[in-house]
Amino acid sequence: MDRSKHGEYDRAITRGADFLQLDAADAPPGGLADWLAGRLRDAVADGRLPVGARLPATRVLAAELRVSRGVVTEAYQRLADEGHVAGRGRAGTVVVATPLTAPLTTRPTTGPPPAPASTPQAPAAAPLPTPQDTDLFDVLRDTPARTDLSPGLPDLAAFPRAAWQRTERTVLRDLPAAALGYGDPRGTPALRTAVAAWLARNRGIRADPAGIVIVAGTSQALGIVARVLTREGTDRIAVEDPGSLGVRQHLAHWGAATPPVPVDDAGIRVDRLHATGAPAVLLTPAHQFPTGAVLGADRRRDLMRWASAGGLVIEDDYDAEHRYDRPPVPALRSMLTDRVFYAGSVSKLLAPALRIGWLIPPPSHLDAVVAEKRFADLGNAALPQLVLAGLMDSGEMERTLRLLRRRHRRRRDTMIQAIAEHLPTATVHGAAAGLHLTITFPGRAHGDLHDTDLAAAALELGVKTHPLSWHAQRPHPPGLVLGYAAAPASAIPGAVAALAHALRHTETGRDPAQPGDQHGTARPASTSASHRSR
Repeated sequence: MDRSKHGEYDRAITRGADFLQLDAADAPPGGLADWLAGRLRDAVADGRLPVGARLPATRVLAAELRVSRGVVTEAYQRLADEGHVAGRGRAGTVVVATPLTAPLTTRPTTGPPPAPASTPQAPAAAPLPTPQDTDLFDVLRDTPARTDLSPGLPDLAAFPRAAWQRTERTVLRDLPAAALGYGDPRGTPALRTAVAAWLARNRGIRADPAGIVIVAGTSQALGIVARVLTREGTDRIAVEDPGSLGVRQHLAHWGAATPPVPVDDAGIRVDRLHATGAPAVLLTPAHQFPTGAVLGADRRRDLMRWASAGGLVIEDDYDAEHRYDRPPVPALRSMLTDRVFYAGSVSKLLAPALRIGWLIPPPSHLDAVVAEKRFADLGNAALPQLVLAGLMDSGEMERTLRLLRRRHRRRRDTMIQAIAEHLPTATVHGAAAGLHLTITFPGRAHGDLHDTDLAAAALELGVKTHPLSWHAQRPHPPGLVLGYAAAPASAIPGAVAALAHALRHTETGRDPAQPGDQHGTARPASTSASHRSR
């Protein structure tokens, strides 16, 4: 064999790794990190790297591939940003999320999308559930899709597992036997104290731990409040419109009517609230769901006057911590202690599966709320409460929130860019904060475009989302509510391209191939709407 050829052969084999049979010679010039990230992403998608699989140490893989360690570190970081992998300290880098199928690729803006890959996991066409189905969200959650853009989830791959495990071990080591018995139905003193400190630091609320009730998420908080109020004779709780369908379902289950009150760029129309005659109202004032509006200063003053005259406010502070392009907004509870039921949870901060939240009732209703909680379940499980208290006290919650903000911002920006490219006629609402965007289609009335048809067509293409009309009681322009926080950034452009394809095939009275549907720049809503957002 020629010596020079033998030397080339030696160099080639020494640039390969047994791990996934990677060979750096396959990488394009100047694109090592892109190539490696792509190979790893494919292995996660097709199951060669299942959840829990550990990637080689960056130093080891770099040595085997004969590349700089920075190349491997950058590739790992890209997968971490997309939510596929996470660092686990001494345990290394571990796969934490696997898509159902390979991520959707960005489709051209003309012509039909390519057929789905032939795989048992490819989603089948399924009818979209309707708001009349009480199990609507369960049905939608169980419906397979390549990319889930449902609103309401943070980046679950960012859950601080290592910190949770360390804190749990500490709690179990130090926990006295007596603490394993029945406890205070309000919750453990440790968590109530930690929540009081958290709210003081992050929401401007000064609360006595004795006045905080730990609940199984905001949904239980709403049920408790509804039962307390209906026992007092209050069976009408006004709600924002558009506003959360899930909230309306919970209130209706406990016998409360939900008259709608219009929402605009400054939040709920307090003048229209007066017209309903309802003695109580449920609000998302820091980041209105689904429009993203922030309750303006004048409206807050009007609302305070309404409450001072006898009205009660239920404040659902569901994701106020997730903000990117606007200053923090104080909670209503910080200004109106005696007339506000304040509800929050860790569902949007850590994970809904924890089922831990808090309710701070007005002092006049505390005893009734505690009684309802006692007869509901005798109180939440103590061990998760103690672990969460440890995370709050140690600063781990703030660290996790900072990580989430960075990831969510990148995913939001990716979605906005994809909307500009593929849905240029859409108006984006709620870009400055939260976990989702809402898009509407100016000039399209509900009769011209049915957003439920659009969401159903998108689901057939493997993209799951909410039609805006689900969350509206009165007629409202068509739109979609698009969650971006839980979706890998790599999947978002292809998912938005699929939405554009679905739109061209569901709009009526219009040629899908018109240039106006394919070119231009997405228009943000007015500053008050698009930058004071969820």
